[in-house]
Amino acid sequence: MTGRQRERRHRRTGAAVVAAGVMAGVGLGAGGCAGGDAVAGDAGGDAVVVLHRAADRLVEAGSSKARTSMEMAAGGTRVTIRGAGVYDYRKRMGQLKVLLPQDPAGATERRPITELLAPGALFMKNRGAGVPPDKWVRVDTRTLSDGNLVTGGATDPFAAAEVLRGTRSAKFVGRTEVAGTGVRHYRGTADLGAAAKKASEGNKEALKAAAKGFATAEVPFDVYLDDEGRIRKVRHRFSFVGGQQKSPVAVASTTLLYDFGASARVRLPDADDIYAGKIAEE
Repeated sequence: MTGRQRERRHRRTGAAVVAAGVMAGVGLGAGGCAGGDAVAGDAGGDAVVVLHRAADRLVEAGSSKARTSMEMAAGGTRVTIRGAGVYDYRKRMGQLKVLLPQDPAGATERRPITELLAPGALFMKNRGAGVPPDKWVRVDTRTLSDGNLVTGGATDPFAAAEVLRGTRSAKFVGRTEVAGTGVRHYRGTADLGAAAKKASEGNKEALKAAAKGFATAEVPFDVYLDDEGRIRKVRHRFSFVGGQQKSPVAVASTTLLYDFGASARVRLPDADDIYAGKIAEE
């Protein structure tokens, strides 16, 4: 192996360590890991077909603000990681501020992690693990065994929508409201392998990796669509085995989308701003 090859390998490995550390840092180690033309339920139509198209409705909307919540439970421990930001569905790019739970001892105040989401990549700032606070860490999401559905502490909003492209079965539950907006509630199960085959190029490899890396490729979900077929809220339930956990870790990832058309300008870091040094394992 040449020196250049060793350097590339080190960078890939180090990036994975940093990403996994978002989960390990809270005590649960990840395993490397407009149109309503066919709205189901009270308006008629097939629920599975409607959900297969939900991601396309977001692309038509252009952009939105987003709030995320990721709840994890393992070995009697339960933690929640929250995020908020914006997303551009046409460029497949977003920015989130992710807040980790407070240190169990209460002695250390955790700074929010800034995450930039792009096709095939996750950039993190204020990650810690020996990375200077003014530097970014880049992670190739195609190399993560969870496809970055869990590792970053927040599910990429468009990836969350594209999981629904793999919907195998679904039913209309009823009408309700999300943040004051009338919505239709659907419940079903998606297959990550099927979703990967129908996903956009930016998510295809990541979802394929998740289909192999999770404890099961079957993902139960609840989703709430407005009258234009856009996702207002989606909750996925993932399960994976890895890290120091011997039994599956249950993860419930919730994404709330609102203020469609909001400005979503995302600027990726310059090459000089990306950290290439040694990353501490936590």
